[in-house]
Amino acid sequence: MTHILLIEDDTGTAEEIRIELARAGHAVTHCPTIAAAYATARAGGIDLMIVDRQLPDGDGLSLIAALRAECRRTPALVLSALGSLDDRVRGLRAGGDDYLPKPFALVELLARVEALLRRPEESRETRVIAGPLDLDLLEGHASRAGRPLDLLPRELKLLDYLVRRPGRIVTRSMLLQDVWGYTFEPNSNVVDVHIGRLRRKVDGEGETPLIRNVRGQGYVFDVPG
Repeated sequence: MTHILLIEDDTGTAEEIRIELARAGHAVTHCPTIAAAYATARAGGIDLMIVDRQLPDGDGLSLIAALRAECRRTPALVLSALGSLDDRVRGLRAGGDDYLPKPFALVELLARVEALLRRPEESRETRVIAGPLDLDLLEGHASRAGRPLDLLPRELKLLDYLVRRPGRIVTRSMLLQDVWGYTFEPNSNVVDVHIGRLRRKVDGEGETPLIRNVRGQGYVFDVPG
């Protein structure tokens, strides 16, 4: 049985969602505030989060961003009465995996939940060693041959994604979907900018480059032989 964390302050809406999810065979924990949800999410055992944006103690996106900064990858479906394109993009950039504007049909919410739960699960390992790289995802630390790498949370997530796919071409579309959570491809060079910054931090002077650009296709992480 999957365990879903529902963060919604409207008790009527929360009960309707809980009943629908329970009928589909999911266990549900309901939290009405960010503070309560944060403690529950960090305790572990959650397979998916449904997060309302407008909560008594702040914007639900701050909860998602805080968990993503800790490299916690629990899928998150964002609910909000704020349904403009800018608001949807903001939700995805904060680490949300999908965005459902209010009002919505419960059958659509359930379909989106099931789609998120079907996504291939990344390895739950929190320590990744690849060649000279050592990533500690739980602590948010990374190093190359003992040299600390000062990586931002998004850069660490990006590097983790690349090192788990050694020798494979990773396209920009893959990165936008799996690292940024975009369900569409914006007219932006956000991937190239972040990859450029990451390469400058990972590949120091005199060191063998680990991240290679494949023109017109994407990027490859090369582990030295």
